[in-house]
Amino acid sequence: MAVANSLPESNLISIAVREEATMLWTIFVVLLILWLLGLVSSYTMGGFIHLLLVLALIVLVINLITGRRTV
Repeated sequence: MAVANSLPESNLISIAVREEATMLWTIFVVLLILWLLGLVSSYTMGGFIHLLLVLALIVLVINLITGRRTV
């Protein structure tokens, strides 16, 4: 943490934005994979997996719309 405190504030913001975007993309990919597994898995899990897909798409759209810009 000592290294992060020595960076200028703009670099810290940039790092935080990149980490947030990486986290959202990771969630999106995981939910997409689960949805694809739901397409080929049992009938009862299909509805749940499709709900997860909708949530993944919402996260993606929010990320694209509110794309944060560095100061």
